[in-house]
Amino acid sequence: MSDDPTRVQEFFAARAADWDSRFPDDGPAYTAAVAALGLCPGGRVLDAGCGTGRALPPLRAAVGPSGTVLGADLTPAMLEAAVRAGRDAEGQLLLTDVSRLPLRTGALDAVFGAGLISHLPHPEENLRELARVVRPDGVLALFHPIGRAALAARHGRQITPDDLRAEPRLRPLLARSGWRLTSYVDEDARFLALAVRES
Repeated sequence: MSDDPTRVQEFFAARAADWDSRFPDDGPAYTAAVAALGLCPGGRVLDAGCGTGRALPPLRAAVGPSGTVLGADLTPAMLEAAVRAGRDAEGQLLLTDVSRLPLRTGALDAVFGAGLISHLPHPEENLRELARVVRPDGVLALFHPIGRAALAARHGRQITPDDLRAEPRLRPLLARSGWRLTSYVDEDARFLALAVRES
């Protein structure tokens, strides 16, 4: 999968209409990953690369009616699918590139990114932009509803050492981008890396 923004947009635009039906059983995994963020009522959170908005309902449940939930995606067709699914009721949808977020510095308590990191054109820069919009000690969750080995097998390939989600690569990448990795889980049923925004 290319990390070129135009190719990413084309890839997801072609799959947006049936994206949710391809992965109908992911809901509980999303809910558990959102719970790991430790959000409080009134919190402010961004779903970066939100796609069809599957994380928006649990994010809204976590921050409650007084909280702020934003969903940002590069692909109009994915956001249209989120609207058709009624998930725009759970948060504000933004058609934007996560490498240039229209948010002020320190505006958020947390960022959730499902399947995000492998689609970032410039991972260090892009993770630094996510750090910019999060307050010190805020949290980042990099999530996938299946682990690296299971995902590679689904695509008929092996895990390679250059995978950005491998802990020996991810930890220093996050550190260079303003984050400190605090938890790393990579098992068949989920991938979840949690990091804290450094002061």
